[in-house]
Amino acid sequence: MNQDNATGLIPFTIDLTFEEARRRAEVVTALGPDWDPVAVLRGEDEAYALLYSGLDAEQQRTYDLLVASGVLPGEEPGRATAH
Repeated sequence: MNQDNATGLIPFTIDLTFEEARRRAEVVTALGPDWDPVAVLRGEDEAYALLYSGLDAEQQRTYDLLVASGVLPGEEPGRATAH
């Protein structure tokens, strides 16, 4: 193939919208009818609370510093970090 001949190139584009929609539908199907997203989120909240419970004073100060810095998410809904 002659790489110097740029005029022989054919543009190639692909739209993955359909495949992404199909993939998401397959994920929801695989989760099954018993999947309860509210229960899953509630369980995640409980696990998060348990993970950071029982901290001593120094650990609590470090945790508070990390939350204030945006390294760890706080108690607000969604729990996304600031950064």
